[in-house]
Amino acid sequence: MTLATPTLYLARHAETVFNAAARMQGHMGHTPLTRNGIRQAEDMGRALRDILGPKPDIDLWASRSGRTMQTAAIIAEHLERDFFDIRADDRLLEIDVGDWEGRSYQEIVAESGPIVCPDRRVFLRKPPNGEWYPDIARRLASWIADLDPARPALVISHGVTARVLRGALVGGTPFDPGCVPLAQDAPQGTVFRIEAGREEPIHVGHGSVDGKSKGF
Repeated sequence: MTLATPTLYLARHAETVFNAAARMQGHMGHTPLTRNGIRQAEDMGRALRDILGPKPDIDLWASRSGRTMQTAAIIAEHLERDFFDIRADDRLLEIDVGDWEGRSYQEIVAESGPIVCPDRRVFLRKPPNGEWYPDIARRLASWIADLDPARPALVISHGVTARVLRGALVGGTPFDPGCVPLAQDAPQGTVFRIEAGREEPIHVGHGSVDGKSKGF
């Protein structure tokens, strides 16, 4: 069963220096965008401007992470909206990767073995002292409950969190039996329009999904 929301424009943040270096980010407060990431954010802003026009009457939300706020700031400029209209909310943060935060994928794999399913692009196990997908689903359900049903919203979030949110809103496939539905992965810089239980990619980013760049 999917959850009902107003029309949402859901964007995955642009590439960061940690993505480019294949390091875990998780809840980390600020990992700056690369120049490629800035280009991705500019592309998202232009695409949303073409659809929404200047100064759209739409609620703006973002995770409190530096990378999402930097992406949101660039998009807000394209929309001619005030940066201070953006509502920063911890419930939109990326999966908490616990003890893995800040470490390189190569280092973690060398120590612990494979940690990401190559086919589904999801963690094979819960990060030590971190979150699992139902944890993310619970905080997102709380956030959804606080949305104004009469107000469309633009949301800047993260790779895993956005997949859990899209799974709740449009459906997806659980990774584990009894786990929450997860939508398919999407490149960094992708924007979806979600309405009436259906999603449409209105801009597909050119960020990596399964190459060197990592989304967690």
